[in-house]
Amino acid sequence: MTAAPAVLVLAGVAGAGVSLLADLAIKLWLPRLGGVPPLWARLTTAAITGLLFVLFAWRFGVSPELPAFLVLALLAVQLSRIDIALHLLPNPLVLGLLVAGLALFAASAALASDWAGLLRAAAGGAVLFAGYLILGLISPRSLGMGDVKLAAPLGVYLGYLGWQQVFYGGLLGFVVGGVFTVLMLRLGRGNTPKETPHGPPMFAAAIGVLLLLP
Repeated sequence: MTAAPAVLVLAGVAGAGVSLLADLAIKLWLPRLGGVPPLWARLTTAAITGLLFVLFAWRFGVSPELPAFLVLALLAVQLSRIDIALHLLPNPLVLGLLVAGLALFAASAALASDWAGLLRAAAGGAVLFAGYLILGLISPRSLGMGDVKLAAPLGVYLGYLGWQQVFYGGLLGFVVGGVFTVLMLRLGRGNTPKETPHGPPMFAAAIGVLLLLP
């Protein structure tokens, strides 16, 4: 389902606007993270969010599942910004992404009678979380528990589309994360792999699979 150009423009403007509001909401909801980000960071975050809104609107069109993916775009950028700045994936935001994803997919399933997709989403979240948990326990120096928790909502979104997406999204998350870690270490941005943020590569891999894999 292809969205009309007007819908794509509206999605981009809405994404940028919602991102700016999210900056303020996170400041009020989670004051321990510090104040509002600098203007350049807010504008960059808004631009990336707007772009992702456009891409998801182009990918899914005006469909029952689109709101869920727009929430993913919004929180993916916000969590990536926080992880890069603070090496932290706040539990309330990760849990919010999980709950919002399941709730919106449940609403989509009710509208489109796609209960199999909802069950697959829940199973995908459980499977990807379990996989990351095992790896986190085996190698705690390279994977933090925040990354393990993030695997659950990402698995929900990937699982909603199919098991192929879960497989490639999870696998590419490690590949992109490894490349990002090596790059950060070479640039002197971290002394150990655990000091490099893994959230942004996980989001990048998952969103790439959601947008590109049929």
